[in-house]
Amino acid sequence: MRFTTRPTLHGTFGMVSSTHWLASQSAMAVLEGGGNAFDAAVAGAFVLHVVEPHLNGPAGEVPILLAPAGGAVRVLCGQGVAPAGAGVAHYRGLGLDLVPGTGPLAAAVPGAFDAWLLLLRDHGTRSLDDVLSYAIGYAGHGHPPVEKVGETVESVRELFETEWTSSAALYLPGGRAPRPGRLLRNPALAATWERLLAETAGAGGREARIDAAREMWRSGFIADALLRQSRRPTLDTSGARHTGTLTESDLAGWSATYETPVTYDWNGWTVCKPGPWSQGPAFLQQLALLPPDLPAHGSADYVHLLIEGCKLAMADREAWYGDASEVPVAELLSDDYNAARRSLVGAEASWELRPGSPGGRVPRIPAHARVDAGELSVFNPMGTGEPTVADLTGEAQVAADGTTRGDTCHLDVVDRWGNMISATPSGGWLQSNPVVPELGFPLGTRLQMTWLEEGLPNSLTPGRRPRTTLSPSLALRGGTPVLAFGTPGGDQQDQWQPHFLLAAALREPVRGTLDLQGAVDAPNWHNDSFPSSFYPRGRRPGSVTVESRTDPRVVAELRRRGHDVTVGPAWSEGRLCAVARDPETGVLSAAANPRGMQGYAVGR
Repeated sequence: MRFTTRPTLHGTFGMVSSTHWLASQSAMAVLEGGGNAFDAAVAGAFVLHVVEPHLNGPAGEVPILLAPAGGAVRVLCGQGVAPAGAGVAHYRGLGLDLVPGTGPLAAAVPGAFDAWLLLLRDHGTRSLDDVLSYAIGYAGHGHPPVEKVGETVESVRELFETEWTSSAALYLPGGRAPRPGRLLRNPALAATWERLLAETAGAGGREARIDAAREMWRSGFIADALLRQSRRPTLDTSGARHTGTLTESDLAGWSATYETPVTYDWNGWTVCKPGPWSQGPAFLQQLALLPPDLPAHGSADYVHLLIEGCKLAMADREAWYGDASEVPVAELLSDDYNAARRSLVGAEASWELRPGSPGGRVPRIPAHARVDAGELSVFNPMGTGEPTVADLTGEAQVAADGTTRGDTCHLDVVDRWGNMISATPSGGWLQSNPVVPELGFPLGTRLQMTWLEEGLPNSLTPGRRPRTTLSPSLALRGGTPVLAFGTPGGDQQDQWQPHFLLAAALREPVRGTLDLQGAVDAPNWHNDSFPSSFYPRGRRPGSVTVESRTDPRVVAELRRRGHDVTVGPAWSEGRLCAVARDPETGVLSAAANPRGMQGYAVGR
């Protein structure tokens, strides 16, 4: 039997996989209590806000793929838009060439909270009290934090102590950063949710109360506190103090929305992704670029082919993706277009950024993306986090400009009825903005992914979503949902995920089901040949980072072909979660990433 770090879990009742064991177990407790996959996901998500505050928060964002049993797959978009006052001219008028990586100027309208509550209202069965009880407990009574929480706080200690003092009050009490074995409490966050429950208690039935809570976020005490924080001058990565652009009407006028996913059929699989306001279709483009006959899995030919296809897809992402009305998705996924693009993949590594011309359109690349990599002011070559907060071991570090950034979470659930969900919460990191003292969490920074250049699909535009890297996945066979998966990792998300799907699809089954854990554990890689989605937007043409478990002969051959290969630690690339359901037998399965030592799957 093939060796894996853990077994793929199998059962028939329910399965959860997430990036933190407390979130996984909280979601499983909801399933055990009679809730469905959507109830469980909401409870797990609010726990993730508490136990992974360096990776996500309530004022961040989340794209969700959901497959109700017997229903169509849908996207629930929890990515907020740019405020009405957030335009290129305003930011340029402040002397900026890029949206700062931290601070209120980088804050979009918060999206995560409303998306989770809309999911609970429309697809869940449990009460708001039920799903929030786990997060309230861990925030109020405390939880033992993972090492990376304290490491992240230490990396911004000086900023917290001298500028972001509300963050220091929460994360540096008595001057001590959080550490394992000592309980970390967030009483302000617990009080926020308890007040929310108290003020909505008389709203009526389950759905009415959830809507009352959503309204409280948009125009009640939570909105008031978010706006006060946005209007406080805050030191950001530009080196200056700025106020944000959020207004009452921005918060009151936005809500999460349902959409149809973008799909692509490959080798009997139908893969569903969010639209081009995410980078999700780049995954589908990589599938479309594959030749009919793949080289042996894991061989140098195979890895070279995937790397070069990824470069082409990500170049198209840069030229064409965004929350714009005319993104040519159909052409980007068409057979003719990808046959022509496939012909660009040669025997040698490409070091160029080569967007295509779908439908004869002329691609336009941002001026910043055309700058030679050596001229870019700052770039962390390790590049494994979202965006580059992590070194090759996933440990938090300070970038060369004195800042640090966040990463992301992931959560998948499948229940005994066949409901399935994949979600990638992110943003609102403890290091993104000062903690709102009345609430216990900060604003997000997703606007840093936009360009301060007019006329691009991803230009900073009021009322439009920044193009996000967040990219959950859901796959069907024969029209039936069978697999939900995803990973943190910023620009790496849709590099690690295709590798996972191919490993699961091409490898022999284990115990009669997909070898999920084997696909999660398989040596992975990423490249930084395209502009980073995160401040300061650097790139490394020709780069490839592989795990040291990669066959040395493969590494040598990649270098011979011209790839600039960095060999990282053995367990440093990819942080996949996955759940699956066999529609013929009803057998459920799950797996979680061993890298980082905190992702866990549970189920029975």
